[in-house]
Amino acid sequence: MPTEWKLFADLAERAGDKHVTVDAGAGDTVGAALTELVDDRPDLEGRVLTDDGELRSQINVLRNGTNVLVEEEGLETELEEGDELALFPPVSGG
Repeated sequence: MPTEWKLFADLAERAGDKHVTVDAGAGDTVGAALTELVDDRPDLEGRVLTDDGELRSQINVLRNGTNVLVEEEGLETELEEGDELALFPPVSGG
């Protein structure tokens, strides 16, 4: 079953949409879903990934509202059916 990414701020602008469905589902990892997203929307790649293909340190990846980089197993976190993924750019206060 496909998984939907919610994109925020300039990431949505680069992708051309706030919601992008990718061909990753239960049993796949968050990293696999991220790869599908970047492959489908190449304008995101330079904003989300480093030249080495690593996730930029200031990008936040959430699964069902939980930051996978802090509270789960990072990009190795396994997806479950119905998961909602979100990608946030750096948040700056003001």
